[in-house]
Amino acid sequence: MPKMKTNSGAKKRFTTTATGKLKQKHAYKSHLLTKKSKKRKKRLTKVTMMNTSDARRMRSLLAK
Repeated sequence: MPKMKTNSGAKKRFTTTATGKLKQKHAYKSHLLTKKSKKRKKRLTKVTMMNTSDARRMRSLLAK
């Protein structure tokens, strides 16, 4: 059986921590930033841990 390929989109967006959790960047921080408050933009800059139900699906895309 051939090796399972990693999804290149997921590879660019998510990183795995030492404990196996997935880190992700917040959405809505790329454009239309003038209408968003400073507080909101600052909060969106920070990296967050992925929800466990989503992480299960994403781990299959990362082939881990």
